[in-house]
Amino acid sequence: MTRVALVTGASRGIGRAIALRLAADGFHVAVNYVQDEAAAATLVEEIGRGGGTATSFRADIADLDANRRLFDAVTARFGGLDVLVNNAGIAELGSFDAIGADAYDRLFGITRGTYFAMQNGMRRLRDDGRIVNLSTGLTRNWAPLAAAYAGSKAAIEQFTRSLSKEAGTRGITVNAVLPGVTRTDILDWATAEQLEAARLQTSFGRLGEPQDIADVVAFLASEPARWITGQLIVANGGSTA
Repeated sequence: MTRVALVTGASRGIGRAIALRLAADGFHVAVNYVQDEAAAATLVEEIGRGGGTATSFRADIADLDANRRLFDAVTARFGGLDVLVNNAGIAELGSFDAIGADAYDRLFGITRGTYFAMQNGMRRLRDDGRIVNLSTGLTRNWAPLAAAYAGSKAAIEQFTRSLSKEAGTRGITVNAVLPGVTRTDILDWATAEQLEAARLQTSFGRLGEPQDIADVVAFLASEPARWITGQLIVANGGSTA
C-alpha cells in the first residue's frame, strides 16, 4: 500500500522542500496550493522526474468548506492518508500599533484553518499516522513586530500538545517544528543587516535552508519517530535570538 502525505502550502519554500523529501522517502505526496498553479505543477513534475509520485490539489485552508473538500478529494483519490503536514502560512510583521484588523484576520484565518485541517485529518488518517505542524521560532522569544504572527503560531503549538493526548489512542503522533530564520521568499521583508545579524546568532554561522526543516519533518513522519509526540521541536541552528 502506497503511503500518502498531504502537505499544505507546498508549492514553495519550506513546504516545497518537505514535499520533495517525503516523495523521496516513498510517499505519494498531495501537493496543496492556493494560487500558484504553475509552481505546484512544476513541483509535481520535479517529483516525478526524481522517481516519486505527486498530485496537486488547490484549496485555501482558511476557507473551511474548501478545507474539508481538500481532505475529501485526497482520500477519494488515494483511499486514505498517512501523514498530514500543516505548513500553510503567511508572515505579516509590523508594530503592535500598525497591525490592523485585516492583517490580524488573515493570520488567524490560517490558524483557524490549521485547527480544522487537524480535525479533518484525524477523521481520515490511518492508525499510526503522523501530524506535523509548522510554527515559528518567534514564539520562543520576545521579538518586536511579531506579536500577531507569533501569537497565531503559538495557538497552533497548543493545538499540537492537546491533540497529541487524544490521537495517541490510535498510535497517531502530533508534533510541531519551530524553524528559525530560513532562506525563503518569506524573508523578502528583511534587510541585509537583519539577515546578517540572524546568521551570526546561529551556531553554524549560516541561515537555515528549507531542506534543513524538511529533514526534521521527514523524521517526525517516519516510523522511528513513533515515540515522539506532543513536542515542539526548535530547528534553528542553535540561534540565540
